Formats: sequence, structure tokens, C-alpha cells
Amino acid sequence: MSKDNPIGIFDSGVGGTSIWKEIHELLPLEHTIYLADSVNAPYGEKPAEEIIRLSVKNTEKLLQMGAKIIVVACNTATTNAIQHLRSSYTIPFIGIEPAIKPAALHTKTKSIGILATKGTLTSALFAKTSDLYSKDNRVVEVVGKGLVEQIEKGQKDAPRVEQMLRQLLQPMLDAGIDYLVLGCSHYPYLIPTLKKILPQHVTIIDSGMAVAKQTKHVLQSLGLLTDEQQKTPEFFTNADPEILKNLLPEPRERFIVRHLEF
Repeated sequence: MSKDNPIGIFDSGVGGTSIWKEIHELLPLEHTIYLADSVNAPYGEKPAEEIIRLSVKNTEKLLQMGAKIIVVACNTATTNAIQHLRSSYTIPFIGIEPAIKPAALHTKTKSIGILATKGTLTSALFAKTSDLYSKDNRVVEVVGKGLVEQIEKGQKDAPRVEQMLRQLLQPMLDAGIDYLVLGCSHYPYLIPTLKKILPQHVTIIDSGMAVAKQTKHVLQSLGLLTDEQQKTPEFFTNADPEILKNLLPEPRERFIVRHLEF
């Protein structure tokens, strides 16, 4: 495997671009290829076998494109499929899990909220992590039903989304949380709206930077970090490329964004 091969990233749609941004910022020389499986979004409501099948499909496509490492930029796919992927392929995989640990270690009210998909909250891997760090804390878990679909439609700032969030967050506010953990890579795009709803003392945590640092660490340890400026970042979606493009940093013309059946 050449160190000039790309970092492959996939998600159940456009949300994992929040993870891509952190990786691109930390590793600007790396060539990145992003797959948005928006046709099958959200993964969070699907059975585990289906999530594994879709994760294998995405992995195979990224391997065809020459990926040297694969970032599973989807909490649901990580918690349900990453063990299968790691046992089936020799390429390294980086996963993403809700950042419960920092919230549990720093909470002063001993009450933390986790907003995630059903697929993440009901997975065995999440249960194991949650049990480990939530012994002394009250953990309010809420399924963000309908949120991924709104973001996939390009409606992240719509009044309807704010209304949905107010309803979803109410049990957390009633419990006096001081940390909100975002357990879905789509949800960082809701942070401006979340800040309107949550009291100022509530800290919002997502996993993007931790994933970027782990990606760098693994590439470094394998001698796969590139030292030359690479090609333009590439983004592929099996749905509307414009929705994906609108989530990328300006100027967007510097990225390749295309429709691809996969």
C-alpha cells in the first residue's frame, strides 16, 4: 500500500462530511475520497444485518478506489458493523462512537444527554461504552428521530428542525444536563440550532476531532502519512450532489462532487 493512496471515508449520507472537515484540517496533504450512501439513509432505523451489508458495500467501493485506510464516519455503522469489517479485511478501519467519556469525566451536574440514532443506542458496543462511563451519572438517551432525514433533504436550518429539537431535548433539560453528546455524524450541522435551545452552560461534544487524531495516529504508526500535496478531495453521493456540496467549506469549486451509483 502506497502512502500516496487516499483516505477513504463513508457515511450513511452527507453527515460524515463533519468528520471529513476535521480530517482534512488536521491532514491537509492527504488525498480524501468521501462516499455518501444517501439513498440508504438513515442507517439508524435498519436492522444490524442490513447495516453490515451496506457497510461492506461501501468498503468494497472505497477499496476499488485505492483507499489505504477507511474511516467509518457513521456512529450506527461503527457500533453495528466495524467488528465485522475488521475481521473481514486487512485494511485499517477507524470508527466513530459517541464521546461519552469526556462528558462523564467533566459533568458537574452528574447528568449528561446523548442524542443519537436508534441503531447506535441499541447496539452492544454502545451499551458497553455507556456502562463503562455512566456508573456515577444520570444518562438521558434520546433517539433523534427524523433529524437525519431533514439534513439529507438540505433542511438543517428549517424552523421544523428547531421545533423537533425542542421536543427531543426537553427530557434532557428537565434532567439538568450540562453536557450534550452528539451520537451521529449528521448532528454537528445542528449545533447552531442546538445553541439557541440549550442553556449557555451546556457543553456540546462531538467526535470529529478525536476521529481525525486517531486517523493520523494510525497512518503515522503504519508509515502511511503522505508528505506531498495530494489531489483534490473527491465526494461521491448516490443522491443529489447539490445537497452534499452545500455542506462543504467555501470556495466549493475546489472540490470534486459527483453523483455515483454504488
